[in-house]
Amino acid sequence: MLDPDKVLIVYLSRTNNTKAIAEIIHENVGGTLVALELVNPYPGDYKKIVQQVVEENETGFLPPLKTKIENFDRYKVVFIGFPTWGMQLPPPMKSFLRQYDLGGKTVVPFNTNAGYGIGSSFDTVKELCPGSKILEGFSIKGGVERDGILFVMEGEKERQARDGVRKWLQKIKMKTP
Repeated sequence: MLDPDKVLIVYLSRTNNTKAIAEIIHENVGGTLVALELVNPYPGDYKKIVQQVVEENETGFLPPLKTKIENFDRYKVVFIGFPTWGMQLPPPMKSFLRQYDLGGKTVVPFNTNAGYGIGSSFDTVKELCPGSKILEGFSIKGGVERDGILFVMEGEKERQARDGVRKWLQKIKMKTP
């Protein structure tokens, strides 16, 4: 039985698609929902953020997080959600995984992407969480910011997302009754 008091759902979301999936997970399992925020937020301009993220990935820069999670040790299950950026795990999520010790915890990744998939992001989660039990992740196509298609988790797409998340949570035995 999943104890909602021991569940943390941490997500990074630029266009609110990952946030929408995090909220659907939260509705199904409960727990604490936390948005990752940066000390220095990314620029609003898409091309500028892409260039900044490329530079961060090339140099290994980990942006400092404004978000602080109190009593992190109490959580046993940590859902981590993020968009795919440059076919990789976004630098802020790398910051989170390096800042907090997830050893001994169950880590459950979830992802939104522009249709190209997860890239190396789930593999990077495994690398950055040694000593954690990593469950099968969930991935869904969100917006395509490059093409000006931002938030898409509404209407039929939202219904598909809800069904997909519920089936995934049941499959990995994380759905509360």
